[in-house]
Amino acid sequence: MPPGSPLLLRPPFSASVVPWISKRRINAMAKPICSRFIHLEDSQDVANGSNGFKFRFISYNILAQVYVKSSYFQHSPSSCLKWKARSQAILMDFKNFDADFLCTQELDEYSTFYKSNMENLGYLSLYIKRSGQKRDGCGIFYKPSSAQLLQMEEIDYNDLVNCMSALNEIGNNKVLDLETRHAPIKELSRKHQPDDPHVRLKRDCVGLLAAFQLNDSSNHIIVVANTHIYWDPNWADIKLAQAKYLLSRLSQFKELISNKFTCIPSVLVAGDFNSTPGDEVYRYLVSASEVAPIQLRSLYAAHGGEPTFTNCTPDFTGTLDYIFLSGSRLRAVSLLEMPGPESADVIGGLPNHHHPSDHLPIGADFSVLQSP
Repeated sequence: MPPGSPLLLRPPFSASVVPWISKRRINAMAKPICSRFIHLEDSQDVANGSNGFKFRFISYNILAQVYVKSSYFQHSPSSCLKWKARSQAILMDFKNFDADFLCTQELDEYSTFYKSNMENLGYLSLYIKRSGQKRDGCGIFYKPSSAQLLQMEEIDYNDLVNCMSALNEIGNNKVLDLETRHAPIKELSRKHQPDDPHVRLKRDCVGLLAAFQLNDSSNHIIVVANTHIYWDPNWADIKLAQAKYLLSRLSQFKELISNKFTCIPSVLVAGDFNSTPGDEVYRYLVSASEVAPIQLRSLYAAHGGEPTFTNCTPDFTGTLDYIFLSGSRLRAVSLLEMPGPESADVIGGLPNHHHPSDHLPIGADFSVLQSP
């Protein structure tokens, strides 16, 4: 693919080919897969210690339509790539989830399609569009019948360009230290070279932070973060910088909410982190040391292990999407079932007529435990 091709806006995570994926076309009459949640073995014990309030939380990279080109997805039936078909399939997925909170990445056509249609399904929403000329972003849809929005903040990872420590440490191939505060620097004229930290850090990635008060007997407050981290596997330093900035902002936001509402909020972090289990970004996010400003644990890893994959194409198949949590008041009682590599609905790669995105949704039902 020549330099400057639109594919560079949303390339596969790597060029490795997964043997079991073939070019076989899926039956055009196939139907979308209905979500199935698997109850966890200890869910009954959790229920006995809860206040009876449960909510469903989903994270889903829906594949922005602006990135859907037949030349990029030659393995996909052309009929399932068209906006009319995909938009209705995604909306049907959203309806079938019946989630109380739905975190979406690569959300485009927000104001022209999703906002009003989701309102018709009983949702309110938050949205941040990516910086620059990018047309997609991150969104949080939530049911006002389940929770009330208290406060929100937007995250623009381009802000890292104004952090002198980020510039110095990315330039020197060091790990970013966000504990050191520096005054914003002036933008300098320079040739935009890929080894220039100013250029490397400006990736137009975004995220959302939001605090909600659950409509339960205890009025428990949860902080929800939703983000999409930069894709390029060769720019691991940039992805790690973004992950550190996310946790830094999340920690500050949690403290703000704690002080403002005199509470200890639970935290749920969702997103496409473009990082596989065990790599540097993942290890940082689940670090049990004092390195990270907030301690997180992975939802799926805590209940049998991460999914075999959440992204599925002939060029790459692996896990890139996660839900992380912090706090002792939330317990998962069921997990969204994930297909295996031999599942008929994923053979041939995604998207197809079963799944409208090249990513799979992940999620869980949570029970709110009684306070000590």
